[in-house]
Amino acid sequence: MGTLPSYAEDIDGGGSPSVSMLSEVAAARKITVVGGSIPERSSGQLFNTCCVIGPDGQIKAKHRKLHLFGIDIPGDITFRESDTFTAGQELTVVDTDMGRIGIGICHDIRFPELAMLYRSRGAHLICYPSAFNMSTGKLLWDLMQKSRAVDNQLFAATCSPARDTNSHSEYMIWGHSSLIGPFGEVLAAAGHEEATVIGEIDLSLIEAVRYNM
Repeated sequence: MGTLPSYAEDIDGGGSPSVSMLSEVAAARKITVVGGSIPERSSGQLFNTCCVIGPDGQIKAKHRKLHLFGIDIPGDITFRESDTFTAGQELTVVDTDMGRIGIGICHDIRFPELAMLYRSRGAHLICYPSAFNMSTGKLLWDLMQKSRAVDNQLFAATCSPARDTNSHSEYMIWGHSSLIGPFGEVLAAAGHEEATVIGEIDLSLIEAVRYNM
């Protein structure tokens, strides 16, 4: 965490190489990209931020992580995101070419109230770019995704970095990016290694599930 300030990017000021790359890809492929998260520098503060880029290459929405992660397991891991980042203050719901999307980042998935608010605002899909560690990943990763999807009868997608098993980092990534359907079914999933995963979202399933149950 201590090195993150040196990698922080000025998104609003146009000084973000990460967003520039995502914008170029989105415009070239005519797709919507949910990209991040990245450390954002703004007004002297650092935020954990995810951008949604439209098919025109422009930023459609920007989510700053609301719930900062803290963990202290003696003999295992100690980590406090609040030592580096400032929490965001706004919910993020964005209309895209494939439906209305709510955005959360990593620890935001632990809070069912956020997902409920997104459903109340018409979200079909909640995207959670995430980097669970080996301890919380094994216990909670699948459970949290399926819970948010089933609780609100919508789709939930998570995107995690791959795990570098040769890394000497104190924070080892769980991985296992997934797409979960409104019944809690796993529609697509990766392992912990680098992978491209494709899943189909049929929005008619949402209405069918809500009508039937």
